[in-house]
Amino acid sequence: MMGHSHAVSGAMLYAASAPFLPPLLLHTHLKPADILLGTVLCAGAALLPDLDHHDGTIANFLGPVSKLLCRFVAWISGGHRHATHSLLFVALVGGGTWAGVTYLGRPFTLGMTFFLLALAVKALRLHVPGEGHTTWLSVLGLSAVGTFVLDRWMPAAPGWLPYAVALGALAHLLGDSLTKMGAPWLWPHKQRYEIVLIKRSGNDVETKVLVPIMTVATFALLWFTAVEPAVIS
Repeated sequence: MMGHSHAVSGAMLYAASAPFLPPLLLHTHLKPADILLGTVLCAGAALLPDLDHHDGTIANFLGPVSKLLCRFVAWISGGHRHATHSLLFVALVGGGTWAGVTYLGRPFTLGMTFFLLALAVKALRLHVPGEGHTTWLSVLGLSAVGTFVLDRWMPAAPGWLPYAVALGALAHLLGDSLTKMGAPWLWPHKQRYEIVLIKRSGNDVETKVLVPIMTVATFALLWFTAVEPAVIS
């Protein structure tokens, strides 16, 4: 799947699950603001498994810095769609985010927020068009402003942030499992799992059917789970 599709799928899964899974898994009910913030950050987290792709959407979101990062991750993970496209990676990024929020505090939370916002801005194409330095500088600027704004609304130690990160990574695996290449969910076991609905990334099924449906579903879910409750209260 394309980066844009992964981001939309992450946003939709978070918006759909926010009223149900956090109370079950985290023993807390999310406020409307937490649902809105988490939806945006989960969209960015849905790009994380592609840290192993030196030429994907994620490789270009922070210019030469992200290019170098992706080449390094590809090297240590065995290449594209290997270690980072597994349940082990989902557990690592979720657990790592929990540890960062718990033990490193606000600096980690804001740094992670900036990183995920940058991914979301790039994947959802909210930046200056193109691939040059003007583009990634606009991603930097928008993400910095967004982090400053979210800092005023985000809890001191958001317990939902690890959940959003893990769910975003899981959404990516689900999306890639709809393609011919599949995903090695049980890595280091090398078998890839797939139910092929998208024969080629970026085809009409993905861009003209799945993405519009997921986009409309996300906004509808946010209206009923976050916007309407906030207006009523």
